[in-house]
Amino acid sequence: MTRCVALIAHDQKKDDMADFADRHQARLSGWRIVATGTTGGRIQTACRSLEVTPLKSGPLGGDQQIGAMIATGEIDMLIFFVDPLTSMPHDVDVKALMRLATVYDIPMALNRATAEILMITHAN
Repeated sequence: MTRCVALIAHDQKKDDMADFADRHQARLSGWRIVATGTTGGRIQTACRSLEVTPLKSGPLGGDQQIGAMIATGEIDMLIFFVDPLTSMPHDVDVKALMRLATVYDIPMALNRATAEILMITHAN
């Protein structure tokens, strides 16, 4: 069974996420990838070889869709590039998503430095 990674990025981090995915295309190609709306589109544009399942945008329920997938055991790793300097109207959804990743004990990166480590240790 193919493992699944969820990729999410706040607005100011979407380019960084697309660059990260581009840099790790070879490793990510072995994973099923789900991403929130705009983030998924940016990744697909940057990484034509990756197949990404786009969900709704975060504020429209994408974070909750990924949370449900975590709760049902469909997500094996979460990479979420958080922008801590910008207020998010759906901040409560973001916190719920992080809580679920913690409860279900899946590897979670909230910044690029940690995501790089996850790619090395979990994506082989």
